[in-house]
Amino acid sequence: MLPYPILSICLALMWMLLNSFSLGHLLLGATVAIFSGWALASLRPDKPKLKKWYLLPKLFGLVFVDVIRSNIAVSWVLLQGKRRKDTSGFVLVPLKIEDPTALAVMAVILTATPGSAWLEYDSGDKTVLIHVLDLIDKEAWIANIKQRYEALLMEIFA
Repeated sequence: MLPYPILSICLALMWMLLNSFSLGHLLLGATVAIFSGWALASLRPDKPKLKKWYLLPKLFGLVFVDVIRSNIAVSWVLLQGKRRKDTSGFVLVPLKIEDPTALAVMAVILTATPGSAWLEYDSGDKTVLIHVLDLIDKEAWIANIKQRYEALLMEIFA
């Protein structure tokens, strides 16, 4: 009946604190709390299936190094200012990953890395649209993402 009983109790108490105490507000707050718990339970995703969890430190190391390198590259681009030729652009990267958790991890990695941002994923075409601040070679970006991240994520989650 109550998938998250502590959450439901806290929501009902918060309702009572925010509104005047009456039997009607108590019933309404309890109803909202119960339905909120059910809604939250329906949103709970499946647990990720890590096949090769021992590769996670390698992934964290790669991401750490890439974030440091990207910070330096973006700083250099910003320091150049108006002297630099505008080379930002969009890259459409075809992916083989289908696991939702692996896709979410890749989205976090690409967005957390300065100079790139995950914009849109098309599940029909299995492609992701990425914006790159300093785009010189699209094919190099695609190869980098597929070799460094996609291959490792497929190994960890597949």
